[in-house]
Amino acid sequence: MDNHSSSRLKYLILICAIAALGGFLFGFDTAVISGVVGFVKGEFSMSAAMEGWFVSCALLGCIIGVAASGKLSDSYGRKKVLLLSALLFTISATGCMLVRQEALLISFRLIGGLGIGVASMVSPLYISEFSPARLRGRMVTLYQLAITIGILCAYFSNATLLKFSESSLSTGGFWHWIIKAHVWRGMLGMGLVPAVIFLICLFFIPESPRWLIMMKKEKKAEKLLMKVNDKETALREVRDIKASFVTEKGGMKELLSPVYRAALIIGLLLPFLSQLSGINAVIYYGPRILDEAGFTLGSAFGGQVTIGIVNVIFTCIAIFTVDKWGRKPLLFLGVSLAIVALILIGVLFQLNVIEGPWILLLILLYIASFAFSFGPVCWVIIGEIFPTSIRGRAMALATLSLWVANFFVGQLTPMMLDGIGPAGTFWIFAILCSPTLWLTWKLIPETKGKSLEEIERFWETKNAGKSLVVETDVL
Repeated sequence: MDNHSSSRLKYLILICAIAALGGFLFGFDTAVISGVVGFVKGEFSMSAAMEGWFVSCALLGCIIGVAASGKLSDSYGRKKVLLLSALLFTISATGCMLVRQEALLISFRLIGGLGIGVASMVSPLYISEFSPARLRGRMVTLYQLAITIGILCAYFSNATLLKFSESSLSTGGFWHWIIKAHVWRGMLGMGLVPAVIFLICLFFIPESPRWLIMMKKEKKAEKLLMKVNDKETALREVRDIKASFVTEKGGMKELLSPVYRAALIIGLLLPFLSQLSGINAVIYYGPRILDEAGFTLGSAFGGQVTIGIVNVIFTCIAIFTVDKWGRKPLLFLGVSLAIVALILIGVLFQLNVIEGPWILLLILLYIASFAFSFGPVCWVIIGEIFPTSIRGRAMALATLSLWVANFFVGQLTPMMLDGIGPAGTFWIFAILCSPTLWLTWKLIPETKGKSLEEIERFWETKNAGKSLVVETDVL
């Protein structure tokens, strides 16, 4: 790799890493609740239904945030909407740490949900539009890696604060109140640190080049594309992007047309099914599930930290394989292993085989399977299958589908655990996960190595009976 190529790659990674901080906050906010919910439930005497609402109210915020972010990002740009998400994260973390009333706590959780919803749509969208074709899978997978690192940091943060709160070390005043007397406040307040870092860093990233071309700012977009591509490739991308706008009508009716109908089905079903697989049930209610398997509170948190580490490691595997092996092989392998793990976890609970490490080991197999397949590949695919002129709004629909499923999983899981027990809960997740294999086999095309504009042309030519031929893009 020559010096120019190396500098282009470093610049690309830096910009994508900053955008991926939205994923870190998404993961942190999603996972931190697993350590908080037990304390909050006890302090406010919550029923199972109210416990589910405390968890899922943020998911309702996500749905609202996603619904608004698509049109906002198409109208005002990806960068401005990312700044909005960082501001919402900052407000939420501050409020959750300080408020005393249950209603206000839920309100600030809702605001945090708005931030998650916005970031979960715009961060992978921005990375997908900024990255060269041959590196796009890896770069978008950075977003999923950031989510898993955020989850892991939340687990470590929760475990550390819990240990400190139970220690004999004395603190006074405000710190005693948020760490010793009400440790859950410290857990939620820790999110303020990455939120402020994200907010500051966003001022130093450029706008998406594809959005700039959509706004007729071609020269500015051309300069940006030359920072991550050689001149010839950058100019070709500009021509392809401009040409795509000639054939695109730019309205949502286009997405409903026969040309993009398959893309819409994939965009709605793949994120929806990824959540019905039960991944966030394990993240939200991990300590409770592990407690059902005989772990004490402290070791349950230790199990959660182990889950977080495995999540990060196997997401890294996806980074190095998604552009080499392709999207479909990773999905087939990962989803199949996840289904097997879910079934076996249910069997162990049903047979009351809860002594020893077996439950945790199978949960780790499930997490590993999700981490190198469903998790990252879902974001890669929904970030690349839609036409540029309506990509923001189309991705908003896809991400909305994810959060609707997430909302119901978060709301219903505690009631399922109480009603049908862990065994039935995991078996239901296995059944709901299974249609993904059919979706991958029948509808999802292999898109590795293709530019976003080439993928658009594939949908247009598919009706004419042509197939997607993979071409290699060289920087």
